Amino acid sequence: MAEQLIDTFGRIHRDLRISITDRCNFRCQYCMPVEGMVWTPRDDLLTFEEIERLARLLVERFGIDSIRVTGGEPTVRAHLPVLIEKLAALGVDLAMTTNGATLAHIAQDLRDAGLKRINISLDTFDRDRFVSLTRRDNLDAVLEGIDAAIAAGFDPVKVNAVIMKGVNDDEILEFAAFGRAKGVVVRFIEFMPLDADEAWSRDKVMPLADIVDVLSAAYELEPLERGSSPAARWRYADGAGEVGVIATVTDAFCDSCDRIRLTAEGQFRNCLFALDGVDLRALLRGDASDDELADVLRGNVAQKWAGHQIGTVAFIRPKKSMSQIGG
Repeated sequence: MAEQLIDTFGRIHRDLRISITDRCNFRCQYCMPVEGMVWTPRDDLLTFEEIERLARLLVERFGIDSIRVTGGEPTVRAHLPVLIEKLAALGVDLAMTTNGATLAHIAQDLRDAGLKRINISLDTFDRDRFVSLTRRDNLDAVLEGIDAAIAAGFDPVKVNAVIMKGVNDDEILEFAAFGRAKGVVVRFIEFMPLDADEAWSRDKVMPLADIVDVLSAAYELEPLERGSSPAARWRYADGAGEVGVIATVTDAFCDSCDRIRLTAEGQFRNCLFALDGVDLRALLRGDASDDELADVLRGNVAQKWAGHQIGTVAFIRPKKSMSQIGG
């Protein structure tokens, strides 16, 4: 029986998020500052073989049963289906988060390689607003990517929308209607203080309660069991699918979080909001044994905080943006 990764508070960690690049094909203000970023040199990124080794260690020794591939934008990494095939062979629930801009060209290849589920980020259906948020005129490409994911047979296809007061909160019902019509799961996400421009403020956060109020005014919702999912979930009473809200700010789920993260350059982080990580790349390239790697992983997870404390005087913003950490 596999050992468990347990933190000081008794939480067991089974979900691994792997960022495979900090690069992107958008320059979204919530990931990258307007002046751009200094990208990690290619040789400093973990190779597919290094990623596979760490993933296999976590699966076989610590019982990790869910892996999410993220970025940056994972589809900009060359030969992505090769990595997907390596990770799928581990027998885990394998998913990926993407902005969808080039997904139409690769969706079927990813599915054939063993990817099971896919999350696509889309914050607006308004073209001008999309350009303002992403600094790219790629709305049609993202919508084509969603259709390609559905056609490839991903189940479920999830659409993640970061909702911000005064920016796109007027589109909540449009997103709900889109999800119901397409048969995809829409998840509304509260705006988190990880934006590259550091423009986050509490008054821009659309709280879970307000999002649900908007939805409930149009649809009858029935709550679903949450478990360790980051999203509070509801089904539509008429049977037209489900909807979720990830309320990191106003209804933090730190007490049930089972996620750990590996960044593109090999930093292991026990929390999305951790202030630093452990350099696994140096250990891998220094010929560390699996036992040595396991000791480091075990020790880092044991130090995980009780919670991120967003909105309190104790909160410290991580130096890295979402693009550098991975979603």
